[in-house]
Amino acid sequence: MSTPANPDTELIAGLFKEFYADSSADGSSSPLTSHGISEYPNDSKEISPPVHPDAQVASPHAIQPAESASGGHSAGSEEAYPFGEPSCYRDENRSSGKTATKATPSSALPYTDDSLSGSEFYFLKHTGTSGSAPPATAPSHPGRGGALSALDVEAIRADFPALHQKTNGKPLIFLDNAATTQKPQSVIDATSHFYSRDNANIHRAAYELAERATRAFEGAREKVRDFIGAADAKEIVFLRGTTEAINLVAQSYGRKHIGAGDEIVITTIEHHANIVPWQLLAEQTGAVLRVAPVNDRGELILDQFASLLGGRTKLVSVGHVANSLGTINPIEQIIAIAHSFGVPVLVDAAQSTPHMPVNVTALDVDFLVFSGHKVFGPTGIGALYGKSALLEAMPPWQGGGHMIRNVTFAKTTYQNAPEKFEAGTPDIAGAVGFGAAIDYLQNIGLAPIAAYEHELLVYATEALQSVRGLRLIGTAANKASVLSFVIAGLEPEKIAEHLDRQGIAARAGHHCAQPALRRFGVEKTVRASLAFYNTLQEVDVLVRALHQLKKA
Repeated sequence: MSTPANPDTELIAGLFKEFYADSSADGSSSPLTSHGISEYPNDSKEISPPVHPDAQVASPHAIQPAESASGGHSAGSEEAYPFGEPSCYRDENRSSGKTATKATPSSALPYTDDSLSGSEFYFLKHTGTSGSAPPATAPSHPGRGGALSALDVEAIRADFPALHQKTNGKPLIFLDNAATTQKPQSVIDATSHFYSRDNANIHRAAYELAERATRAFEGAREKVRDFIGAADAKEIVFLRGTTEAINLVAQSYGRKHIGAGDEIVITTIEHHANIVPWQLLAEQTGAVLRVAPVNDRGELILDQFASLLGGRTKLVSVGHVANSLGTINPIEQIIAIAHSFGVPVLVDAAQSTPHMPVNVTALDVDFLVFSGHKVFGPTGIGALYGKSALLEAMPPWQGGGHMIRNVTFAKTTYQNAPEKFEAGTPDIAGAVGFGAAIDYLQNIGLAPIAAYEHELLVYATEALQSVRGLRLIGTAANKASVLSFVIAGLEPEKIAEHLDRQGIAARAGHHCAQPALRRFGVEKTVRASLAFYNTLQEVDVLVRALHQLKKA
């Protein structure tokens, strides 16, 4: 597949070559080649960020010999965008015909905390005098200006009312975007407009208000279809979110196709929502859950994943981006390997859809799930994509109104997909807000968002390593906007409380990914997770606050 002709990719064509491994193979053989699957590039020190002398490498939970690293995309391959992401993603030229914002880089927020003004750190060369705003040319590292200047971040921030407040007397710095995201005014307005003007139950009503509500609801389904590159809106099922979508697949597809002794394959770094539903299914059916390991950087060991597949494998379910580590899993390889065994694949895209383009048709994925609140939309709404043939063959999961064709006391017949999976009154306003959030992302463009966030992540990774005793958990070569860390001698909750006093919202805990963290010998971490409305200056404040910590 050739790289799509997309001007967004030209923007960042040369920016990330240095951060991704070269695709040149060393000629060694791999179990993958017997299935016609290209192996990922070997480990390369050149793609790791600079390490501060005081930084500690994450300790492995178990030493694993002869690992074959995965998780990086070849920047030089025709199968990848020039900045390294796989080209089997959505062509943004087909997305609603709207153009991405191209403008000046962000300027600093008016921080008022004197204790956090100024800088003495080598990675903050852009910082001006104490309390002053850094210049608009924000990058402090040579060659990193292109992506940072591709978005008008201050204009974007102006769209998010929740960002313009103080907590504990300090300007809010929201770094908990992996848990949920803030909402642009357009999403808030769309939801409010629905309730104030169009509120009615959908389908089967002859009056105008209900027709408007139905058009808005089904229009949102079409926006989701376009957003992920599905072939037909009937392949999109609205649900409460990623968790409910995975449970639906487990209980509908799984109960029909997975039996005693059959195997379901997941990875070590899954969110609990992609573990527990399969455990419940295994308890119900006698199936076996098998877990693919990761290496010491948090990258899937692709050879060992492939070795788990066989005649008993009935489903692979894997996260695109690990919520606790930020690792971007090589889902195009995973799907190809699984399909070579005739095994369908579910991708949990809750953490990838806010950060990068995704195209289900190009990926040839069987199921894909994600949540509205992770893509700057409302809570309580999400989507399941399923290939049409799979959805039509699956039985309903829940019964009620709307999902039926005819009901008698003797027998009920059901609608086709997606209606047969949408029993009862759905979250209509949530779907409308979901669609508005997709419009917002489409207007900016996922490719420039991915480029900007990657540059922000690289900067933050280098900056955090200046903090004495800080250990990053998850150092994959290919990561999205998650920084998970511990600091020797300090409890994660105490660190998060200290940050909160500085106006910084970061999460502490196991992040609903206990097996993932235990792989690295920890029970909890502090997690700072980035979005396209975050800035270099906010990273600076975070790092200065961490330098103020005193060991217990």
